[in-house]
Amino acid sequence: MFQPLEWFIGLRYLRSRRRRGVVSFMSAASLVGIALGVAALIVILSVMNGLETETRTRLLSMSAHASLSARDGGLTDWQALERRIDAEPGVVGASPYVELEAMLAAGTSLHPALVRGILPAVEQRVSDIDRFVQEGKLESLEPDKRQIVLGRSLALNLGVGIGDSVTLLVPRVVNGAVMPRYSAFVVTGILEAGIADTDANLALVHLTDASELKGLHGAPEGLAVRLDDPLRVASFRAAIAPIAKGLKYSDWTEEHKNLFSAIHIEKLMMSIILMFIVGVAAFNIVASLMMVVIDKEKDVAILRTYGLDPARVARVFLVQGSVIGLVGTLLGTGLGLVLALNVDVIVPWLEATLHFKIMPGDVYYVTQIPSEVHVRDVVTIPLVALVIALLATVYPARRAAAIAPAVALRYD
Repeated sequence: MFQPLEWFIGLRYLRSRRRRGVVSFMSAASLVGIALGVAALIVILSVMNGLETETRTRLLSMSAHASLSARDGGLTDWQALERRIDAEPGVVGASPYVELEAMLAAGTSLHPALVRGILPAVEQRVSDIDRFVQEGKLESLEPDKRQIVLGRSLALNLGVGIGDSVTLLVPRVVNGAVMPRYSAFVVTGILEAGIADTDANLALVHLTDASELKGLHGAPEGLAVRLDDPLRVASFRAAIAPIAKGLKYSDWTEEHKNLFSAIHIEKLMMSIILMFIVGVAAFNIVASLMMVVIDKEKDVAILRTYGLDPARVARVFLVQGSVIGLVGTLLGTGLGLVLALNVDVIVPWLEATLHFKIMPGDVYYVTQIPSEVHVRDVVTIPLVALVIALLATVYPARRAAAIAPAVALRYD
């Protein structure tokens, strides 16, 4: 089969083993290094993508995507505002709420809590919190009955269960002085979301009870809104701007900004660190090709005397580096996809074999390692690795093209 001369000579040098054991080893090490770097990047970014999606899904399952609240006092005509928001495209539903920071006491135990007042029948329109209630029912919260649903960890810290009584302490500022307000509640439900902060701090009461404790006289503090696509909060904010004048707007991208910014920074730093593997492999390509240039100096000189111009001599060595980079990226891409698509099988096997939990529930939001392969990553990572490998061949190729036949053959 016809091959351009540069490809024929370059591939022959690549396959040659005579007197080049060290060079062949370095070429193989370069290939393996590129493959491992590409595979590691694909796997790590896929896991980070999965963690980001799973964290976002869990957080949003417990809360609305956006909220509108009064700057002072409560929303007196919240039903009219709810109807106008429901009419906006992309809105799944809206529900009134009240939030207050309080202390919960039971016996000698005292713990801080985020108390959220809701309407149980309407709350299901904006969150999936009802499916996390493990004991009791969310519908058990009735107005003026002083009933409360606690997170699992919060209930354990207080040492209470269904039917037990807890004291809710709400601080209020009266004439410049902090005056706590006490109220006894009966535990009618236990929820467990699998999110450490939520299970250890969240308490649910009826909207009417929370409103009275906050001094809003039965009115809600704001409206929680759920969208069909949580990533469209920016367009939703722009759409409701005319009807939200004078109200305070917030959404999940602002409330959890630090968390997702940290995830993005981790992804960036992991990409940079793991790309060093490819960088080391590229230096190996430079070293191995330089050794080939030195070893084949007389061969190159002879080719030059036969009329091979410097540009074609350079392409001979570009072929070698290109093949190493191409094969390494293809192997790494294949290996990375196999590992990333089977994380749910590999991780449990490693945990069972090594007898340890990689992501314990008391430390992480997500206890299982998810994987989400993005086409952008699968395309970008091999391309960047291939470009680095090609750049590594430029200097050796230029050195080979600069060989002077008269100097290289002066003693022959």
